Amino acid sequence: MRVMTKLLLSAAVGVMAWAGTAGAAELRQVGTISIPGEPLNSFDISYIDQATGMYYLADRSNKGIDIVDLKKGAWVGRATGMVGFSGKNDTSGPNGVVIAGKEAWVGDGDSTIKVVDLKTMKIVDTIKTGGKNRADEIGYDPKDGVIAIANADDDPPFLTFVSTKPGHKILGKLEEPSFSDGMEQTAYNAADGMFYTDIPEMDKDHAKGGLLVTNPKTAKQVKIIPVQGCVPHGIAFGPPGMVFLGCNAGNPRLGLPAKQVVVDLKTGKQIDIPDIGGSDESAVNNKLGLYFGALNGNPGGPILAVIDAKKNTVLQKIPTGPGAHSVAAYEGNGRVYVPIAVEAGPLKGGCGCITVYGEN
Repeated sequence: MRVMTKLLLSAAVGVMAWAGTAGAAELRQVGTISIPGEPLNSFDISYIDQATGMYYLADRSNKGIDIVDLKKGAWVGRATGMVGFSGKNDTSGPNGVVIAGKEAWVGDGDSTIKVVDLKTMKIVDTIKTGGKNRADEIGYDPKDGVIAIANADDDPPFLTFVSTKPGHKILGKLEEPSFSDGMEQTAYNAADGMFYTDIPEMDKDHAKGGLLVTNPKTAKQVKIIPVQGCVPHGIAFGPPGMVFLGCNAGNPRLGLPAKQVVVDLKTGKQIDIPDIGGSDESAVNNKLGLYFGALNGNPGGPILAVIDAKKNTVLQKIPTGPGAHSVAAYEGNGRVYVPIAVEAGPLKGGCGCITVYGEN
């Protein structure tokens, strides 16, 4: 995902700005997790394996994947050997990360996928996507054993479908010339067995975006669901048939009103959640019925947005800090994890750590 180039530093990290409904449980900062090595200035996707309670962060500053045991609340190791931060979005890595069985699959800045053995934390395979720029966001279909990864910065942008079975065969490549601002987060929807990929912009029109639906079995496009005025970046599946999109609308360079969006996948109906925007990664806790958005480019300053997944209303706006565009939620303890940079561009004063939010 693209780190916002124009950030607004909010109030001190951990200070709360409540917008909750009466009786709703309120989250607050309950801790931090330190990341050793080089200061955490550049990072991308964070991912939680809900079955094991392990958290994975694409750490460009340290050229690897940080691994955190959420039950212990502590950093436990790092898989290295990725490209690292180059200062350019098209060559930086690691980027997207997902867990497939006992392996981490990582999109890297040299247009490759790195496959990491989680036991040894060593790279066991490097798969070339055939692009010129970084391999970025990544989704995993556990039923069919298929990875879908975007080369968002290539022209045209494309998805590569790869088997997670031994041999890691490339199953197909799907180019999308009309996607004029690349692709963002891809996620697998177990309800229909399809991949869904955020389309920030089509045909050079900021207001015209969508969701690309692809079939893992055929590596082909099924359809595009139009999404208006959102510039989708994040994606999280909520109540049956509903998907939450983290919208970058509200970022000053786009000229669109700030909002987030929920889409009914059956009807295509779009539900707007106004007045908060500049989002990158999104997450969900379906046990609690909550969506979470890392709104690093929010007009009022970077926030963690907490949204009622049934009513599609904002419950909280929690100020975060510089570079806070990544978020993951763990159903095992109800907590939410947001990395914050030491500095991001001209802004300084962040913790260079993972901030933890929960009820207690």
